Amino acid sequence: MECRKLGDRTVSAIGLGAMPLSVEDHPPREQAVRTIHAALDGGISLIDTADAYCTGADEVGHNERLVAAAVRGWSGDRDTVVIATKGGHTRQGDGSWGLNGSPAYLRRACDASLRALGTDVIDLYQFHRPDPGVPLVESVGALADLRHEGKVRMVGVSNFDVDGIKDAQSVVPIVSVQNEYSPAFRSSRAEIDYCDAHGIAFLAWSPLGGMSAAHNLASRHPAFAAVADECGASPQQVALAWELSQAPNVIPIPGASRPDSILDSIRAADLHLTDAQRSRLDHS
Repeated sequence: MECRKLGDRTVSAIGLGAMPLSVEDHPPREQAVRTIHAALDGGISLIDTADAYCTGADEVGHNERLVAAAVRGWSGDRDTVVIATKGGHTRQGDGSWGLNGSPAYLRRACDASLRALGTDVIDLYQFHRPDPGVPLVESVGALADLRHEGKVRMVGVSNFDVDGIKDAQSVVPIVSVQNEYSPAFRSSRAEIDYCDAHGIAFLAWSPLGGMSAAHNLASRHPAFAAVADECGASPQQVALAWELSQAPNVIPIPGASRPDSILDSIRAADLHLTDAQRSRLDHS
């Protein structure tokens, strides 16, 4: 598979977003493990997880533990896989989502993620989402400390605008920004351009618009369906190929709950759109 830069590492141009394997309506564990193994066997070398990918407060770290176990049980070389996790989102007892960007919380969250992943150092640790109740530089400063202490190799941020990225960069080197981007959500264009200009990887979350939208992508976005017919590809593959064509720093991280789904996404890395096709999709 084509590779792209993530800090000082080189990773597959398409990653796996592991969230669907642990949140509500997640698949059985055996199917989840098979999905992760299919991704790795297909050439994916970046898996994105988070401590908050679970169904409630009593299961925090579920996705991290699942990903770690699946990677340990994989027949390939673990050292080729970059596992990225996040802290700063919380899950409440009723399953609702909250925010905690306090430095003390982020330090505890990182330590818990280290235990869940069964590692001494996290490849990429990302601040999951800004907390309006905590100055951003204080939250990011906690990640800078964790990097200095050797608990994390690289630092990233998620759901940040350009000004937030600049503020984070003033505190610690930022290697990645993870924002939503898809045919239905294109508001992160400015962040893609800024990251491209500054050598920062842009990890596109929900690149197919979410699990339910992904199944209906053809009906919701006829231009993508038309290009898919021209290319003999699926509309989902066209969406991912279009995102890859936006800039050389873009790395879509589609979610999947079945091996077939992630294998379909992987094939998008080999789909090269013409300038005319890309223009049609840009303006659709």
